[in-house]
Amino acid sequence: MSDRLREKLETGSGFICLYGIAPPRATTDPARLAEIAARHEARFRALDPDGLIVYDIQDEIERTPEARPFPFVATVDPETYAFEHLAGLTTPKIVYRCVRRMTTGAFTAWATAVGAVGRPEYSVLVGGSSARERGPGVDLAEAYPLVRRFAPGLMLGGIAIAERHHRKGDEHLRVAQKVGQGCRFFVTQAIYDVSSSKSLLSDYALHVAATGARAAPIILTFAPCGSEKTMEFMKWLGIAFPRWLENELRHAPDVLERSITLCERTFAELLEFAREKRLPVGINVESVSIRKAEVDASLALFERLRAQG
Repeated sequence: MSDRLREKLETGSGFICLYGIAPPRATTDPARLAEIAARHEARFRALDPDGLIVYDIQDEIERTPEARPFPFVATVDPETYAFEHLAGLTTPKIVYRCVRRMTTGAFTAWATAVGAVGRPEYSVLVGGSSARERGPGVDLAEAYPLVRRFAPGLMLGGIAIAERHHRKGDEHLRVAQKVGQGCRFFVTQAIYDVSSSKSLLSDYALHVAATGARAAPIILTFAPCGSEKTMEFMKWLGIAFPRWLENELRHAPDVLERSITLCERTFAELLEFAREKRLPVGINVESVSIRKAEVDASLALFERLRAQG
């Protein structure tokens, strides 16, 4: 079977459509875990995204002193879930890996194993949640050359954060630097602030034009918001909500439907802008909530955004 995701990423052409999930809780009963995996397999066969992102969920307590709106719950290892529990799903899996939680030895062993077995074929390496994070973990600058040495066939992706660009103004340079270190595509965090995202895309397009580099695909992430509690959690995660948009959601008769409409409008604006700048973009849709209504809304949002592309 042809891998349309790899073809789109390698050529920089075609509209890339991804869907992101968190693995189930680590304490899930084996029988229940099998039920969840079977439901996921059926759901994503029907949805038919180009790829499935499986997140490496961390508590991120170092990122902010504010209390976490929802308690952290450890999950099944993302690689284990992707390739053992979802073994029957042939959709390409992009596995996130938080390298800051691994020693150099552990990361080298992981990369060596990936190189030997050829899975995952795609991975997004994630650093610490904050510069304040301490410990023996691997830095991204150390991780990338280890992947090139021990798992040269692994297609790497990176993270692009518009909110960080708004604060520091150099996220486009981070993206370019990571391209030089082997990243072939980038995934944003969930977008509600169109202005910061346009600034990042604009600066990256200018940098690409000035250097003659090839633009890496930017995968724009969207997630529905079904309640004020979900919004507070998204804000805790670092997702920016402009005041006007926050007002729209807080006072909407149907918060969930309003959030989907706003996501559609935001994506339409960003898609037009990116195409004007000749930047390859795609979508990643997720639900930050486990509530059925918000998960179902994310599936509907995926279909609506895919139709725009």
